[in-house]
Amino acid sequence: MVKFMKSQPVLVAAFLAALVTMFIIPPDAGYAGYVNRAVLIQLFSLMTAVAGLRSIGIFERITDVLLEKAGTVRRLGQIFVLICFFTSMLVTNDVALLTFIPLTLIAMNGVDKKSLIMTIVLETAAANLGSMLTPVGNPQNLFIYAYYDMTALMFVKTMAPAGIASFAILMLLTLLLPKDKCTHPKSTETENFPAVPLWGYLVLFAVCLLSVFRVIPDYICLISAVVCALILNRKLLIKVDYSLLATFLCFFIFVGNIARVGAVNDFFSGIMKGRELLVSAALSQVISNVPATMMLSGFTGSGTQLMLGVNIGGLGTLIASLASLISFQFYRKTEGADSVRYIAVFSVINFGMLITLLLLQMLITLI
Repeated sequence: MVKFMKSQPVLVAAFLAALVTMFIIPPDAGYAGYVNRAVLIQLFSLMTAVAGLRSIGIFERITDVLLEKAGTVRRLGQIFVLICFFTSMLVTNDVALLTFIPLTLIAMNGVDKKSLIMTIVLETAAANLGSMLTPVGNPQNLFIYAYYDMTALMFVKTMAPAGIASFAILMLLTLLLPKDKCTHPKSTETENFPAVPLWGYLVLFAVCLLSVFRVIPDYICLISAVVCALILNRKLLIKVDYSLLATFLCFFIFVGNIARVGAVNDFFSGIMKGRELLVSAALSQVISNVPATMMLSGFTGSGTQLMLGVNIGGLGTLIASLASLISFQFYRKTEGADSVRYIAVFSVINFGMLITLLLLQMLITLI
């Protein structure tokens, strides 16, 4: 039990929060309206599709091809930052980091400690910032997109300025990496991807996107994911992050119950009114941006400002976006890891970008 609590602190906190509110608002017919079924189905299906693509090594192969062009530490770092920024738009920030941070540690074996830390920190920021540009880039976007019934155009118009600015800042920061020569270990893998699984997972991913953009019903997405996994690789069903789905379910109950408590509803609604950007970014620093999204969504009608706040708020502390912990965990297990230096560099880069992007967004809002 203790081991589980340490490994899943967000889920445990969400469960306890939901449990406490159930004593305040006992289970009744109103609970049925709490759960956003589409979000849970789409998250499950996307995780299945991405797990399938990872299982056949497609991301590693793409990376290997791109890294053939790298000749210096700076260029190598830029390639990894670009990969994390753009792939996170489709496969989520945590999957991008789970896939490419281990490859970074291999490719940059022998590179000096400072450059390695800087590269991983920038990759982490790139995954968190790139993922904010699409509804499927991270769990909070998928939830907000569905909860506030946004259109694709509304989503893009909201996130594009911050996305473009963050990309420019990231590219400028990569110039801090040295131009020292480096070599990339070439992969010995030459076999082609298995055609049937490849096309099966790509079709499933396309079905997920069509469901997110409300072209097809969510139940078709669910059926497609289950059938695809059963036919191509049943182990994919085990690789789905069910703890994330359970966390969402607990927060649905928590937020639904809290919204029915008049005094609490009035308090949070008062704090949030006109301050959605800053409040959501600040709360993300303490409880991370996914729980902050779930908690605050019930107290504001401004989905665009909430979305900007929790996405930009993924920068800052190490727990502001739980995906950031993935990079840190990989790094600290490497030989000669300097965790203190890593946290220091991470904090300087992340808080610097957080403040810059918040100020820029506030200026855009005023204009």
